[in-house]
Amino acid sequence: QVQLVESGGGLVQAGGSLRLSCAASGRTFSSYAMGWFRQAPGKEREFVAATSWRGGITSYADSVKGRFTISGDNAKNTVYLQMNSLKPEDTAVYYCAADGRIGVRPSEYAYWGQGTQVTVSS
Repeated sequence: QVQLVESGGGLVQAGGSLRLSCAASGRTFSSYAMGWFRQAPGKEREFVAATSWRGGITSYADSVKGRFTISGDNAKNTVYLQMNSLKPEDTAVYYCAADGRIGVRPSEYAYWGQGTQVTVSS
């Protein structure tokens, strides 16, 4: 079992930055792939970024490439999502997810956090 708790969301102006954190507890953090997803009102949950600690693999949605960076600190069992050059269309609830292998579909992740709201004003 893995428990995930996100933090760091908030209100920011377009062009600004935020860093989301996802603290994991439970089984060995480093054995999991970690992903970030987001869901805007009335829309489906969509992939943002993911990383596989064992393989050193990272993946990003085209919409965030060059603006968002996923990283992690195994000693702190925490994964981060640094979001720069934020746009109003980035507004959503952001969720952290974990599973055994890296993936880009929500169905590929068994463990989820409660989400943190990110609002970008124009």
